[in-house]
Amino acid sequence: MFVKNAWYVIGWSEEVTREPMKRTVLGDDVVLYRKQDGTAVALADRCAHRAYPLSAGRIIGDNIQCGYHGFEYDCEGLCVKVPAQDRIPPRALVHKYPVVEAHRWVWIWMGDRDKAADTPVPDTHWMTDPAWDRVTHTRLFESSADLIHDNLLDLTHESFLHESSIGDAAVFENGVTVEVDGRSVSVDRWMPHCHPSPLFEKATGLQLVDRWHTTQFQMPSLHTIHAGVVEPGGRRVDGHLLEVLNAITPQTESTAWYFYGFCRNFSVGDEAINDLLRENLGAVLDEDADALALQQQRMKTRPETLPDVLIGQDAGVAKARRLMTKLVAEEAEEAKEAAEAESARRRPGRAS
Repeated sequence: MFVKNAWYVIGWSEEVTREPMKRTVLGDDVVLYRKQDGTAVALADRCAHRAYPLSAGRIIGDNIQCGYHGFEYDCEGLCVKVPAQDRIPPRALVHKYPVVEAHRWVWIWMGDRDKAADTPVPDTHWMTDPAWDRVTHTRLFESSADLIHDNLLDLTHESFLHESSIGDAAVFENGVTVEVDGRSVSVDRWMPHCHPSPLFEKATGLQLVDRWHTTQFQMPSLHTIHAGVVEPGGRRVDGHLLEVLNAITPQTESTAWYFYGFCRNFSVGDEAINDLLRENLGAVLDEDADALALQQQRMKTRPETLPDVLIGQDAGVAKARRLMTKLVAEEAEEAKEAAEAESARRRPGRAS
């Protein structure tokens, strides 16, 4: 169901403290906390003794103590203390997840830990670059991550769902160009000689512009929308630029965390613009959440004989769906081969 060998945002840096915090990612419950030196730790949120959630326990030094019977685990997930006896059962351990903290986000790796070290987290440096300003939001969507991916790859919905803020006719009136590079799908839309969106006109004061947005989906979790406006005939690099970061982390098959950073290179430090964007973009996310929740409900009752009807604007959606299906299938095949190899290794009478 999910691509596990990848980095997913599990939370904001400021969310992870010395108090245990629970978050569900890809169907698994995780407990997060910080060591005394500030390093973030992520463990399976389940005591090995009676499956009590460790997030309901407490932190002792760099360890976490189960609040039920006092089993204590170090930051590697190894049980280091059983209050009722001196002997610690060898199976008294919990899974540790690799984490990386970068540019205000804490990323977690839910798959093969050996593969995590060789895979860098996506670049989100605009979140901390002093030359850029930003507003941020977090939402738990009552819809699958796949529906959110579709939503971000087909921005024609802005013209209708968000017509009072970030959408207008220029979006659907101009087509898209789609490129696939490895695990990345990019959907570029160029909108020449038009008005900015209503919100962007308020934020910049511009009246007539060339406009664009390029959604780059770095599978399976991050959409970076490279967007902006420039005077007609100008170069993109010279315009009012946006880097809109959308980190999508499945919670379950039908719910997903949405971590959002709207970064800009203009009006940096202008708190009035920050307030304008924070309020309006929060409303945009709420509109998306409501629409996708309705879509999720209808899909539950839709007959399997009625698939989506895709159009030309859905080229990015179609390519991304095929690539995501391929990635999931490849991981499933790898897991099957690994399980078969382990079974053969354990088989009685196996030749040494």
